[in-house]
Amino acid sequence: MSLPEPLRRRLGFFSRTVFTDSHRTGPQYPGNRADNEIVSSLPLQMSLYFNVYFFPFWWLSTVVMLHLKYPVLSDYYKFILVTIMILASLIEVIRLYLGYMGNLQEKVPELAGFWLLSLLLQLPIVLFLLFNEGLKIQPLERAVHIVFALFLTFQVIAAFVTLKRMVNKLATHFRLNEFDQLEEHPVPDFYSLGKEERAVSMAGRGLC
Repeated sequence: MSLPEPLRRRLGFFSRTVFTDSHRTGPQYPGNRADNEIVSSLPLQMSLYFNVYFFPFWWLSTVVMLHLKYPVLSDYYKFILVTIMILASLIEVIRLYLGYMGNLQEKVPELAGFWLLSLLLQLPIVLFLLFNEGLKIQPLERAVHIVFALFLTFQVIAAFVTLKRMVNKLATHFRLNEFDQLEEHPVPDFYSLGKEERAVSMAGRGLC
């Protein structure tokens, strides 16, 4: 299972636009080091691993607290909380899958999707659950939301750094491939072309 190709292209273009280091002027890796370097992030992978085990506990704690305080909530907050729980559950499954795929297999579009889901959707949702006092937040809820927010904050930062490394590695690899192709098929020099043309024209005149 992988992302649809149009979405992968859009995420790849977004990654190249946002995460490419414009200050780099050329390859920074001697020889084949750019091909052999591993850019996957171990801290990010450890965070994702523990996040997988923590999320069911967060979900169960939040659902139990929602069930207990549901009668005292206003209809407005009842609808919001139920909607948020459904969205957060779906987003988290997709987010963790993309994080694993993007980091372990060094796939830029998947990791970019993970970063966007974490920063633009999941983190705002958890912060809303943590700081909105109209939700009648219980101590257990506050504790699990704080831990979840810390997970998300760390993952956003770690994924950003990893994406920059991956995109710069791909850019370096692309430049090295272009350089190898130029060495295999060198472009004729401008002056040598001029000399050849003059020689041909003079030979033609001699024949005349």
